[in-house]
Formats: sequence, structure tokens, C-alpha cells
Amino acid sequence: PLNIFLFQEIQRLQRVILKVRGSLQQLRLAIKGEVVMSEELQETLNAIYDARVPHMWTFTIAGDEFSWVLPTLGLWFSSLIMRDNQNRTWLNHNRPNVYWLTGFFNPQGMLTAMKQEVTRKHKNDRWALDDVVYHTEVTQFDRAEQVRGSPNEGVYIHGLSVDGAAYSKQENCLVESIPKVLFTTLPVLLVSANTKKDEEKVIRDAFGPQGPYKCPVYKYASRTDRFRIFFANLKTPGGEKGPNFWALRGTALLCNTD
Repeated sequence: PLNIFLFQEIQRLQRVILKVRGSLQQLRLAIKGEVVMSEELQETLNAIYDARVPHMWTFTIAGDEFSWVLPTLGLWFSSLIMRDNQNRTWLNHNRPNVYWLTGFFNPQGMLTAMKQEVTRKHKNDRWALDDVVYHTEVTQFDRAEQVRGSPNEGVYIHGLSVDGAAYSKQENCLVESIPKVLFTTLPVLLVSANTKKDEEKVIRDAFGPQGPYKCPVYKYASRTDRFRIFFANLKTPGGEKGPNFWALRGTALLCNTD
């Protein structure tokens, strides 16, 4: 399933590259006067001059997301290079030890493919995909480079930022954010799968009677179901600052902070 997911991601990235290349070639011809400077090409030219991302590179005519939403052309192009690098490395060498979740068009699809693979591993235990839920653990790895191998089950994810709080590696839980610091980087996150019954037992043992804060993970800072990917279980200090405290605070994990 993850190999099929990679194929779909490469196809989508190819479509973005073709669209950008085509519009830039047309723009060059329009500047020379060989083709008519249409309203769409004029908008693209103005956007590039202002270092903005042209609308046609980001959205389809219907208004659906075509590539990825970033405020400046420089950030958008850097993301294109990093996405291409991740896909190319995965295709030519092997599966990466750590995945940059932000670099996927369909992060939910990536995690669903991982869930399918874990379920197939437990075929003898008669796991059913409908009964399987996500299992998350915050690791002790600060950076992706520190991870030397893949987990036995599931995937390592990096590039998530905590909004509305900070994460203390020493206390291994959510803490108050530092003044004037909007976002803090979460250590590498392990995302795997487990049956609902087993996961409930793991949560009771790991987080006690209060339970974890089920932290939503969003693709963008906009808090809508459209951009929500999944929920990660994060430990809280307990007492007054239990799960409800962070829920009212609106604490979330974001793939993109720009």
C-alpha cells in the first residue's frame, strides 16, 4: 500500500511540474509577443513579480487545492524541491527511516496505507482494518538525522509544530509555551496501528486515569475538518492542566506554520 501511495504522490507532483512549466513557457512567448497575453498569464506575471505564488499553480479552476498553499514564491519553490527530493530518494533507494509528513499531497492516505500494512502483518491475529486505530508515541529523537532505522511497525514522522503550547522532552509532556514563541517543533513522532481494545489498555497504562490529550494534527493552521489529518495522543502535566485545559487552549499540531 505505501508503494502505491508513492506512485500516486509522484503522479500528482508531475502534474504540478507540468502545469508550472507550461505556464512559464506560455509567459515567455507572451512577453516576446508571439502569443496573446491573456488575463491568466498577466496574473501569473504580476504574482511572480510580487514574489507571490500564482493562483493557477495553487488552485484548480473549481477552487480545489492543486499543489500546496504557501505565502511566498520562495517558500513554495523550496517546498517543491524538498518534496521532489523525498519522493526521489524513496523511489531510487529505499523507504526513508523518517517521513516528512508535510511533503505529501495526501497525508491521510499515507497513514491509511501504513495502517493497512500493519493490519496485514497481524493477519494471523485476525486483525480487521475497521477495528484498527492509530497508536502514537513521541520519541526522544529531536531531528530526523538522529533516527538510524525504521520502526518494527508503523512509521516515524517529523516536521510537526506545536501551536498553543510547547513540548518538554525532559518531562515528556505538554508545557506552557515560552513567551513570544508561537510554535515549537515536536520531536520525531512514531505513528503505528493497534486494535481498539489493545489501544485502550495501552492508553490506561501509559497515561493513567486522566488519559492523554487527543491532539488534532492539521495540514494548515486553519482549524477545519478539511485540513485535519489525525489525532495524536500527547501526555499532559495532570492536575489543573489536564486534557481539557489544552483542548480549551486550542493546542494542535501543524504541518505548515507559514
